[in-house]
Amino acid sequence: MGNARRELLGAARLVLDIRDRPGPPSLRFETADDGRMLLLRQAGRPLLLGRSVIDGAPCCPELRLHRLDGYRSPLPPLRTARQRSSVNWPHEYARRLEETTGTPLSDGRWELALRTGFPPGIWEEDLVREWPGGSLGLYCGGGWHGVVPLRPLSPPDSGRVKAYRKLVREGTLAPVLLWWVTFLDGWLLLDGHDRAVAALAEGRTPHCVELTRLPAPDQRWHGAEKIHQAHEYHMERLAALPPGPGAERQRDAVQRAYGDTLAELPYAAVPTATHPLHGGAPAWRALARAAMFQFPGD
Repeated sequence: MGNARRELLGAARLVLDIRDRPGPPSLRFETADDGRMLLLRQAGRPLLLGRSVIDGAPCCPELRLHRLDGYRSPLPPLRTARQRSSVNWPHEYARRLEETTGTPLSDGRWELALRTGFPPGIWEEDLVREWPGGSLGLYCGGGWHGVVPLRPLSPPDSGRVKAYRKLVREGTLAPVLLWWVTFLDGWLLLDGHDRAVAALAEGRTPHCVELTRLPAPDQRWHGAEKIHQAHEYHMERLAALPPGPGAERQRDAVQRAYGDTLAELPYAAVPTATHPLHGGAPAWRALARAAMFQFPGD
């Protein structure tokens, strides 16, 4: 642990190049039935069951969730004095994730980036507040883009949340840790459930450190080839336009977009890895039956 190489991208962003964690990570997704059945495990313990259901238009599948107790944050508790000190949180969380287990980290490149803004609705409408069930509309209207907590959210007037609300007003509350999961088109809340509730109770958007899997070197150059081909196609079409200021502006815009896309290619998210569920669909159904027996009304 703690042997990852770091690529610094500024004060609020870095990349960990993990090279000492081969094999499936402790916190991982497993799938069965061609991906329609989903299981999240941590250290072998089932935490989340999901099943894709088409209920209505075929282009709008719904992922129905059932979460179980037992999730353990990979980060140790943050003391108030530490939160009030001057901390570079992406670097702090990177160090803590390197030194612990129970995380999604495996060999490869991972970005940790501070994020303080989100499009409207993500933390208001698309935070899955109910427990243990929930449902995500994955593809209708451009995707889901919400946040899935891995434990029940505390009431806004609970003792710990009230203490955190004071830190929100001070502007010293530590960010929550989110893991971007591509096939959910959203995030799992890995650490900071009470901090998120405190920020929302104070009418603020929670500040976050976002954990994202990045492409390996061979993957990024494959992507660059496709981008280059698309760029050549657009430039050939623009070359056929009559000369003039309008055509020149379009060519300049395409060239700028091409450069910007290539510059960000090494830091574009790659699909979140999944692993085969041992026992397949029957094993998933057995876990689901046990969960429904525990929560018959869900």
